[in-house]
Amino acid sequence: MDRRWRALIIVCVAIFMLLLDITVVNVALPDIQRQLHASFTDLQWVVDAYALMLATVTLVAGSLADLLGRKRVFITGVIIFTGASAICGAASSPLMLNLSRGLQGIGGGIMFAVSLAILSQEFHGKERGTAFGIWGATIGLAVAIGPLVGGALTTWAGWEWIFYVNVPIGIACVAGSIRELHESRDPEHGGYDIPGFVTLSLGLFAFVLALLRGNDWHWSSGRIVGLFAAAAVLLVAFVLVEWRQRNPMVDLSLFRVPTFAGAQIVALTISAGMFAQFLYLTLYLQNVLGYSPIQAGARFLPLSLLAFVVSPIAGRLSVRIPVRILLGGGLAIVGLALVLMHGITPSSSWTTLLAGLIVGGIGIGFVNPPLASTAVGVVPPPKAGMASGINSTFRQIGIATGIAALGAILESQVRSELAGTPGAALAKAASAGRISVAQGQPAVEAALRSAYISGLNEVLLVGAIVCFIGAGLAFVLVRRRDFVPFRPAVEAAAAEPAA
Repeated sequence: MDRRWRALIIVCVAIFMLLLDITVVNVALPDIQRQLHASFTDLQWVVDAYALMLATVTLVAGSLADLLGRKRVFITGVIIFTGASAICGAASSPLMLNLSRGLQGIGGGIMFAVSLAILSQEFHGKERGTAFGIWGATIGLAVAIGPLVGGALTTWAGWEWIFYVNVPIGIACVAGSIRELHESRDPEHGGYDIPGFVTLSLGLFAFVLALLRGNDWHWSSGRIVGLFAAAAVLLVAFVLVEWRQRNPMVDLSLFRVPTFAGAQIVALTISAGMFAQFLYLTLYLQNVLGYSPIQAGARFLPLSLLAFVVSPIAGRLSVRIPVRILLGGGLAIVGLALVLMHGITPSSSWTTLLAGLIVGGIGIGFVNPPLASTAVGVVPPPKAGMASGINSTFRQIGIATGIAALGAILESQVRSELAGTPGAALAKAASAGRISVAQGQPAVEAALRSAYISGLNEVLLVGAIVCFIGAGLAFVLVRRRDFVPFRPAVEAAAAEPAA
């Protein structure tokens, strides 16, 4: 086998590993909660710490690789990710797990940012299109099988192994990268944007922390108001920094193109409205309905497999149907899916979710490929890499903020429902889904289950509204005339098609 194709295998294995850790962890969260005695907020940070660091590091890592060498930076990212995975598996407390998840996100962001640059230097012409196609299929496969892989590892080996399994794979990727990858740089690159990275990272952290702790610290408290104020100041500072930077990690002028802005709104809303729901649906399946991790993972297969199957169909349709129809229509279908899931009762079985999972998979499949191509299709070719990174960042920000905001709504609803019931004394301990604290107390357990279901119905409806708003904005903002003409198809393929 030619060295270039061996390099492709190494890159795709690394990308598969890092993206699997976005979806694989959800079905392990109830076990993590029980074994580490984690709170509801702790569980949210398990996902958000990874997503936030992945979002912010991806934007700056590409510039760092241009200066220091793409091979060197990629290997560094794999080492960080692998080491952090080992620490995650060995975590003895929620804080240790969440800090190591953030470190995992740093390594993952580096790997993701550099992967396409490595493939671009190795492949040219038609072969580049093939390589990017395999890279995109790898992402889709990771998203499709993540819940089942996570469920199998958690059920048969323990939740620690969703992280430990990365260690031998990471070591193999490092060894293969040292042997097979060629070093390259961009000597004309002007530098990297540390002020932008710092202000964006701290601003998002303050915003998410305020959402996660609002119910416990009270929304009008000085701490919460201060966090929101700090977030606003830091994010405004980020915008000002980017306007003044000679080589910004986010070129704000791109947002003057309505279609580019529309693509980021779609990425944000589908992540916040739909993908952020997976945490709360998993808690419902396992803590309320009593399914094992692998049983819960299997019940997500209708959504993930349909998204995987529909995506290539949508990719072919995107050359015949206006993109705004696919983006707006697909997001509206996702909103409909959440409406179909709404209406769960204490006597419902998992099949209550089935229609929504099926429709949701179709909607996600219609959105992902045209969203990926739109993100890079409306910018000049030299900006394609940055545009792809921005779109990926908006996806991860959507997941992080969606989990925090929906969780705040759910927890508030749970506490409201429990007020004056036998479960009131356990409301805080229950942490919006920790039903196990009431085992052996039927009246309390029933109250907790009913309260959690009420909260879940609330966030499903909120998620649907978010998706419908995103769909409307997609119909308004996305325009055919904004696309850059005569773009090689290979460039349109070089964007992330997954969640």
